[in-house]
Amino acid sequence: FREQPIFSTRAHVFQIDPNTKKNWVPTSKHAVTVSYFYDSTRNVYRIISLDGSKAIINSTITPNMTFTKTSQKFGQWADSRANTVYGLGFSSEHHLSKFAEKFQEFKEAARIAKEKSHEKMELTSTPSQESAGGDIQSPLTPESINGTDDERAMPEVTQNSEPRAEPTQNALPFTHSSTISKHWEAELAALKGNNAKLTAALLESTANVKQWKQQLAAYQEEAERLHKRVTELECVSSQANEVPTHKKELNQTIQELEATLKKKEEEIEGLKQEIENARELQAQRDSLTQKLQEVEIRNKDLEGQLSDLEQRLEKSQNEQEAFRNNLKTLLEILDGKIFELTELRDNLAKLTECR
Repeated sequence: FREQPIFSTRAHVFQIDPNTKKNWVPTSKHAVTVSYFYDSTRNVYRIISLDGSKAIINSTITPNMTFTKTSQKFGQWADSRANTVYGLGFSSEHHLSKFAEKFQEFKEAARIAKEKSHEKMELTSTPSQESAGGDIQSPLTPESINGTDDERAMPEVTQNSEPRAEPTQNALPFTHSSTISKHWEAELAALKGNNAKLTAALLESTANVKQWKQQLAAYQEEAERLHKRVTELECVSSQANEVPTHKKELNQTIQELEATLKKKEEEIEGLKQEIENARELQAQRDSLTQKLQEVEIRNKDLEGQLSDLEQRLEKSQNEQEAFRNNLKTLLEILDGKIFELTELRDNLAKLTECR
């Protein structure tokens, strides 16, 4: 939910041999997807690649990194955090050039984001150095810029999988009800997956809301302290010449804090809306689950009716077979009787002629 892929390509992945520091060691048996990811929360760009479920590249782009083209189809860069050098082999020079352009673009963006974060840290720490009431902790820490160890862990990246043909099955009676049941089962599986993602999003949103509430409380306390400081400075006549300057700086700081408070409140409102949408999706999932249960019950009833009809059909076929056998026997007996009557008639005719 936080990181989004912004550029992807395919390449063979290598790492420098940690023992010799000269030879390349392949980390993928074939070409894999290599993607740039952007974390909008922390303004961090990362290069990520998976081989199955194994993360073979997880490199955060920093302003001091350099991507070097060593041949027409091969490039490399060093990652001091991972203590290794990554190498990529592309299928064409065009793909290599495109990857290098994106690397330079995101490296520049990382540099600008780092400079802005340092400016915000200095701006936030300035009032605490000038005031005597206490220190203000900057909300931007090295962990929030570079990411903690848990946040630098590999996120889930969806791999494109080729469609696989399912084996066909013999057609059965009442296929329509089975098709409906399978359809609802697929819908339920998809909803379960969405429910898991929404649950994770809700947990993350709740944690962010708590953190922002703490920051809001800290900002409010700082604003009240600054207001009190302005009042004290206005009352001190011996520092009358310095009061306007301090007052202007403090008022500017207060305005910035109020703007930050307003922005955080808007973000909290957006998170509340997302939570409400998640609850609506949860209600829809419950409704579909109930419908699926009803379809399963109906399917069982139809299966019972089918079994009953099959039994009745088998019984009817047995009765018809017995009737056919009895009718055949009666026809044979009738043929014999007819033959006997014919002989009797001929004998009577002969007797009549003799007399």
